Amino acid sequence: MQHAYLYDAVRTPFGRFGGGLAAIRPDDLAAAVVSGIVERSPALDPERIDGVVFGNANGAGEENRNVARMATLLAGLPTSIPGTTVNRLCGSSLDAAMMASREIEVGDADLLVVGGVESMTRAPWVLPKTERPYPAGDLGLASTTLGWRLVNPAMPAEWTVSLGEATEILREKCGVTRERQDAFAARSHRLADDAWRAGRYDDQVRAMDGVALERDESIRPGSTVEVLAGLKTVFRPAGDTAEGGTVTAGNASPLTDGAGALFVGSEAAGERLGRAPLARIAGRGAWANEPQLFGFAPVEAANRALKRAGITWAEVGAVELNEAFAAQSLACLDAWPIDLAIVNAWGGAIAIGHPLGATGTRLLGTLAARLVAENQRWGVAALCIGVGQGLAIVLENVSGAAVSTTALSTTQGDTA
Repeated sequence: MQHAYLYDAVRTPFGRFGGGLAAIRPDDLAAAVVSGIVERSPALDPERIDGVVFGNANGAGEENRNVARMATLLAGLPTSIPGTTVNRLCGSSLDAAMMASREIEVGDADLLVVGGVESMTRAPWVLPKTERPYPAGDLGLASTTLGWRLVNPAMPAEWTVSLGEATEILREKCGVTRERQDAFAARSHRLADDAWRAGRYDDQVRAMDGVALERDESIRPGSTVEVLAGLKTVFRPAGDTAEGGTVTAGNASPLTDGAGALFVGSEAAGERLGRAPLARIAGRGAWANEPQLFGFAPVEAANRALKRAGITWAEVGAVELNEAFAAQSLACLDAWPIDLAIVNAWGGAIAIGHPLGATGTRLLGTLAARLVAENQRWGVAALCIGVGQGLAIVLENVSGAAVSTTALSTTQGDTA
């Protein structure tokens, strides 16, 4: 088996719900990052791209079911390049990267575009079909933006609570306080703003043509603990009892629009691209638990990815954990033997945003860039997924800037 490498990463700025990217169709967002990443490697003959794998959590609207194929065609790439779309909800594009890396390792492909896209603004409402024409009663529209819809009545009620209520359940179980959540959220905004000001994202983020949005739109540098403490809870009434609510709009990730793309390839793909690899995909992990405890699933997913990479947490120098909710993130971090200082050092989803299908590509692109910039060898990208799942990938810095990288590890990232 050959190794799979990450060669490059690009994404759009992430826009607020109804904000700077609201007028852009999801397939156009996807096409922009596909064409953008190809343009960044002028030595590449596009005919030599073996395929496109995209993550998307909706698919019910302008994505037109297979947004990978739509983006490839809209980007003007050769019609001979196949495309497939992956849906594992919030984990869709991380799953796409995992699938692509397996194709590379077994020799089915040498160079793949991996991406993800979501327009939560433009997610449609859907109307269920009736069993017979002209029903006498009312029918309700269901929003496809986020969470459960058209729920099967056979599902146990405790499984189908909202994501926010599920986070309150996890917060109670793990003892995460409102104060810690607000402090974590304020940290996310501060670090994201610092990273943008320092130019950390300049090489990764490509503005959309004709759109006056050059930076992630949800970052609020003034989001202090004191400001966040004044926000009302959303899913339960606030209170001092164990049943009181703690989750607010300020300590949860916002609804977001955006897209991202990566080049994943074999060692030989470097010649096609005219690029040296940034990182090796060294391990993969997946895990599932009770749907209402979805926020805790990354814990075991990451532990498994580390085991398959042949390393331990003690060797990890950078972590990118998706901040779906501050409470969920803190529950995971409390379960891992790591220092908060290595986690989301350039900000996280609470500030940057969480366009469901695109988040995995952001995590991997940021992690690879951090490993190089911070001179670290090993990093972990992980995220939780609605309905009780988690995914994780271990990257090894092979850019030449890593500590103790005299030779590649001989371990392979076993399939999740």
